[in-house]
Amino acid sequence: MDSIIGLLLIGSFVGMVIYCIKGHNLMIGFFIMATIWTVLPIIGNLLSPNAAFAGLTIQDMLHQVYQTAPEKYGASVMNIFLGAFFGRILLDTSIAATIIRKSVELGGDNPAVILAIVNLISGFIFTSMTGGGSVIAIAVIILPILFSIGIPKVVGFFSFTGSVAAGIFLNPINFGQYSAFFLNSNGGQTYSYNDYFPFGILAFVVMITVVSVASMIYLKMENLTYSWAAVKQNEVVEAPGISLITPFLPVVGVIVFKLPVILCFILASLYGLGVCGGLKGNFREICRTISRIFTEGVKDMSALIAFWITLAMFNDAAVYAAPYFKEIIGGWIPASPLILCIAFGILAPLTWFKGPLSLIGSGAALLAVVSQTTNFPTTFLYPLFASVLIGMAHFDITISWNAWGLGFNRINAVDYMKIALIPGTTVALILEIANFFLNNPL
Repeated sequence: MDSIIGLLLIGSFVGMVIYCIKGHNLMIGFFIMATIWTVLPIIGNLLSPNAAFAGLTIQDMLHQVYQTAPEKYGASVMNIFLGAFFGRILLDTSIAATIIRKSVELGGDNPAVILAIVNLISGFIFTSMTGGGSVIAIAVIILPILFSIGIPKVVGFFSFTGSVAAGIFLNPINFGQYSAFFLNSNGGQTYSYNDYFPFGILAFVVMITVVSVASMIYLKMENLTYSWAAVKQNEVVEAPGISLITPFLPVVGVIVFKLPVILCFILASLYGLGVCGGLKGNFREICRTISRIFTEGVKDMSALIAFWITLAMFNDAAVYAAPYFKEIIGGWIPASPLILCIAFGILAPLTWFKGPLSLIGSGAALLAVVSQTTNFPTTFLYPLFASVLIGMAHFDITISWNAWGLGFNRINAVDYMKIALIPGTTVALILEIANFFLNNPL
């Protein structure tokens, strides 16, 4: 009976992958999958009691998936809202646009140098900004500049999305989102942003370096077509020089001063608003300004929050599905940390289309199986999955801003995937090997 339930779960898993590839609504998809992966284990346990569910009632299992799971994730919602609020300030005050323009000026008239500098600056910006709206808002500033200096669209877009991924490696908001998947592994072992930070720094450097080098190689293979007039279309209001440190303040506050993430975003937001003149006027006007920006930030993230709530359900449902997956594929999970790391690196493209290695997709079940099969600690498992989730999956064309960028800029999706495949896999493989040497659990 366990094998039959396992095969049904695998069938639903394949259906979810197809569902994702066809571009259907992921929030609804994960809710449906959470339901299937809760109901099938309940049925399997009723027909043939499973030791993994000893002492659990049907009501316990339903409560865990549909109540406790969203509540656990709810603890990070405020972090997300404050991060979105901070991102809106960087956009509305022209701080982000000014940083980008100054970075382009540093590169002179050399497209390769400009690309490398823009990659680095963009990566730093996204260590504190998050969400599809923020990525698109920065893209409409950066991409026309890159295209205007002769960088082919597919290369410029690949370079930009790679720099976004580099920033996400260090973004405390994204860390809070992704680490929520690991609350069920190894008894909910504590794993903080400060614990992860050294690996995050390494990942940032590797991502920026590989993407920049790959972009320069692609530039030598492509013909440059100049359109200098496009630069004039992207004139922005100049933010004060003292404001340009604003994007980096949250990470500094968390790492250097050990301050809470929310407090860091609040202080950095007030600093950015203050030095850019956004806190002028009487008390009522200041309150209205802050309230308006916060509301806009929440709107930017509202759809994502709903998505993450259903994903939290799916994540906990995967725990109940794991014993049946283990029955079918448990023998395929390497017991050696080195082999597991190498396998993840080589198979990194399986994160695309929300595939089996992508936590923001169907990978939650694989995490449950790996966790239960190997009993490796979160200190090893988080970098194991994050290396492919961020290093490779953020080139996935089903991600909202990638889908937008390809369509808006008329870039062929297949061409984009071709140039992202080798660099993405390279990043993932380097980081997986580094994870083995830095976090070997044995």
